[in-house]
Amino acid sequence: MLVLSILSLALASFSAILCFTVQEDVIRASLGCVAVLSILVTLFFAPWALKLTLAAVPFGVERFYRLSQNTPLE
Repeated sequence: MLVLSILSLALASFSAILCFTVQEDVIRASLGCVAVLSILVTLFFAPWALKLTLAAVPFGVERFYRLSQNTPLE
């Protein structure tokens, strides 16, 4: 089950990257839909360890950004 979740997450990431680089609107919309659906499938079928990792990454990035800006944490 973990392998399928990681493959779905990889598909979502690849689709999102292509969505920002492609110029045609129809292809961008379809790639965006594929990315969103893949993320939802990943979050639904993923084990708890992967869900917690995906939830913790934005917090870690935000904390790293604040530390690099030398602003106090709230």
